[in-house]
Amino acid sequence: MTPALILHGGAGAVTPSALQAERRSGLTAAFEAGWGILVRGGTALDAVVQATVTLEDHPLFNAGFGSCLTEDGTVEVDASLMDGSTFQTGAVGAARNIKNAIRLAWEVMADGRHVFLVGQGAERFAREHGLPQAAADELIAPRQHQRWQALRLGSGQAQRTNGEPGTVGAVALDSSGRLAAATSTGGVFDKRSGRVGDSAVIGAGTYADSAMGACSATGDGEQIIRATLARTAVELLRGGKDPAQAARTALAHLTRRTRGEAGLILLDPFGRRGVAYTTESMSVAFRAEGCLVVRV
Repeated sequence: MTPALILHGGAGAVTPSALQAERRSGLTAAFEAGWGILVRGGTALDAVVQATVTLEDHPLFNAGFGSCLTEDGTVEVDASLMDGSTFQTGAVGAARNIKNAIRLAWEVMADGRHVFLVGQGAERFAREHGLPQAAADELIAPRQHQRWQALRLGSGQAQRTNGEPGTVGAVALDSSGRLAAATSTGGVFDKRSGRVGDSAVIGAGTYADSAMGACSATGDGEQIIRATLARTAVELLRGGKDPAQAARTALAHLTRRTRGEAGLILLDPFGRRGVAYTTESMSVAFRAEGCLVVRV
């Protein structure tokens, strides 16, 4: 089985020209981190985790360091992970002081007692499992703090969406035919504290089934949850249907039922990919005909 990997860096406004090179570099580094695992015979699960961690550590993506701030000026992260071969899942929501939310989601999965931890419970679980912690201000990227301050001063309404960095996600197929998906985010800019979006919700922002496909979504979180977008896209792959068409059909369903905007990445068990979005732009990275393609 030939492995496959596809990443996204969020769907939304067109990336400002001044940020394109750095975001392209970030996606390239994340792809190489995940791809290196796959070509060495590693698992799809390990590949999507490592690719996502790399994006979480980059200041120009809305996850980990670089996350959007809440209305209180804090960082609260969401993430989820699913192994399409075992149906094991792990998810965390509204967690503070967490450097890599996807690693915490992986620990929740590995522990096996629960699927989804939030808030202080998720933070205590992270401490108990020795995951890297961060002081509140260590997760606040300067650009995000500037956006938050501008809104507080009444001069930053346009900052809500213009050039906003995106949620990150990864979908992989390994040489054994296993599929996995991961998604991580800092959430919506200026969100209420305690808000949990689709990136933490299995079936909405993340879903994987090695018999059908795997998906990571990004966009209007509340509407993605209502439409269970990731599961919907994967279900549309039944019977070997084309992933590109399935991705477009799933987004058409989202638009028709909720009027929400989103993007998604999709892989089927044969390694065929689907990428679709209804926003102005979407950042993605994948291999096509032996070459790395990065779009920001």
